[in-house]
Amino acid sequence: MDHKELDVWKKAIDTVVEIYRLADGFPKNEMFGLSQQLRRAAVSIPSNIAEGAARGSDKECIHFLYIAMGSLAEVETQIIIVERLGYIGKDDSVFSNLKAIRKMLAGLIKYLKNK
Repeated sequence: MDHKELDVWKKAIDTVVEIYRLADGFPKNEMFGLSQQLRRAAVSIPSNIAEGAARGSDKECIHFLYIAMGSLAEVETQIIIVERLGYIGKDDSVFSNLKAIRKMLAGLIKYLKNK
């Protein structure tokens, strides 16, 4: 399976770009704190989807999709923190994108398990 054809990978890439743009607005003292951690976790989502798709078996793919799911939870947690710190406003688009990615990952995992 080619990861570049997966809608979940495309959505995750778009979300990474959105998160990078949000992080650009953080205070300068967060450049090496939450900003870096958030960016790293966000990049991990499509990266693990890609790595899973490149693996030889569905079992290995599922393993990396679960890692992507964990990174998604990490990003969601960090977005809540930066929102509470006042670095970003209530941005429903990030949360709705993360929710959509979670549903898509869960659907892909379920599909691969039932294959």
